[in-house]
Order: sequence, then structure tokens, then C-alpha cells
Amino acid sequence: MKKQKVNKLSANLGRRRMFSGFMITLTVISMILALTPLFSILGYVIVKGFSALNLAFFTELPAPPGEAGGGMANGIIGTFTLISLASAIGIPVGLMAGIFLSEYGRNRFGKLVSFLTDIMLGIPSIVIGIVVYALVVLAMGGFSAYAGGIALAFIMIPAVTRTTEEMLKLVPNHIREAGLALGIPKWRVIMLIILPTALRGIITGIMLAIARVSGETAPLLFTAFGNMYWSQSLNEPIASMPVLVFNYAISPYAEWQAQAWAGALTLILIVVVLNVSARLITRKR
Repeated sequence: MKKQKVNKLSANLGRRRMFSGFMITLTVISMILALTPLFSILGYVIVKGFSALNLAFFTELPAPPGEAGGGMANGIIGTFTLISLASAIGIPVGLMAGIFLSEYGRNRFGKLVSFLTDIMLGIPSIVIGIVVYALVVLAMGGFSAYAGGIALAFIMIPAVTRTTEEMLKLVPNHIREAGLALGIPKWRVIMLIILPTALRGIITGIMLAIARVSGETAPLLFTAFGNMYWSQSLNEPIASMPVLVFNYAISPYAEWQAQAWAGALTLILIVVVLNVSARLITRKR
């Protein structure tokens, strides 16, 4: 009798080990299938783009069509300019909206704001570009860096809003209650206690939002448009790396196509640096 039970347990243990081994194998295969496209894209861009990276790429203006040399210096500066404009608008608005939803949004208006935030997160970026073109570009009489910054800000706002809301909700309620019990006004509790507690998570979300907009092309085609020279004013079209990469990639000139790969590699490096920085900030929590 005991021998039969032992044999039965051994058989069950063997089946469980086989099933566990099968699931581990399936998981590893799935991981490989998921990572293969990523590493294939990264490897191909690195191989194609690294050869075109040089000092001139970062310091010179684009060369005329069909001529060798030149760079994307204006696009690099333009990209950081657009990101700065977008951050100046998107980060404060997103922070305030996130604070409202977390601390004051338990009403119908708060639910409406949350619903609209979810909708904005799902709107294609090209639609945002068209809307900004109709509302800003036409009103200002032309393409400009301001219009491009506004378009990117519209993409940043819902991401920063949602991150801020979720990070503030993770702060324990007893911290809020302790501050209020001391007679501190609620707005000071939020500014001096709750926000500093959730600051690392909020910064991480902001950096990820910046990483997302840094590679946007479609909204900039309708707003900032592009410029082959240095922009003298924020009220005129401005170059950006995503638009330059797009224009170079579809051109018939081999020199421009090579620089398109270099620009794509540079954008990937920027996004990787921002994402890694966000991960490091999160680990320090």
C-alpha cells in the first residue's frame, strides 16, 4: 500500500517536473521571439548609422543634395529647443493636472478630466499635429518652433498627468493625515510633504515622456516643418532630427540616406539614455 502511494507521488512529481520544464522552455522561446526584433532593429541601425557618425555630423549644417559631407547640427539644436519648449508647457500643466486628480479629483469634474486624459493618451500624434496646425499655425501665419513645442506638449501632458497621479496615490494616507493634524493647510502638505515623497517617481515619468516626444515626426511636419539652415527666431520654421531623418530617408541621394541612418542612431541613443536614467532613478527609491 505504501509502495503504491510512493510510486504515485513519484509519478506526479515527474509530471510536474516535465510540465515545469516545458513552461520554462516556452517562456525562454517567447522571450527570444520578443527580443529578436528589438535587437535586429538596433543592430541594423548601429551597423548602418555608425559609419556616418563623425564630428561634422554634430557641428555642420546639412550639405546640398548630392554632395558629400555636412551634418545635422541644426536638427540636433532644433530638437533640444522643441523639447525644451514642450517641457516648459507640458511638465507644469501635467504636474498640476496630476495633483488635482490625486488630491481633489474625487468628483464629477475630476472623473471628466481623468477620462479626457485617457483619450489624449490614445490620440495618434498626427491628429495632434493637424489640430495644432489648424489652431496655431494658421493663426500665427506660418510654421514655427512655438507651434512644434505646443504639439509636443500636448503629447507630454497626459503622460505626465497620469504618472503624477499614480505616484501621488502611492504616498500613504497617514502622511497626509499627519500633516493636516498639525494644522498645515492642505496645499502646503501637498507641496512640502507629498510631492517630495513622490518626486523620484514623478521625475521618472517626466523623463519617459520626454523620451517619447523626442522621436515624434508626424506632428512636427504640420507645425515646426523644418529648416535646412539655422533658425534665427522661434517664430520661424525650425529643423529637428526626426524630420531630417524622414526627409533624408525618402530622398534619392545616397549621402542623405547614410546621414538618415546616423540620425536614427543618434535618436535611439538619446531615448536609451533617457530610459536608462529613468530606471536608475527608480532603483534608488
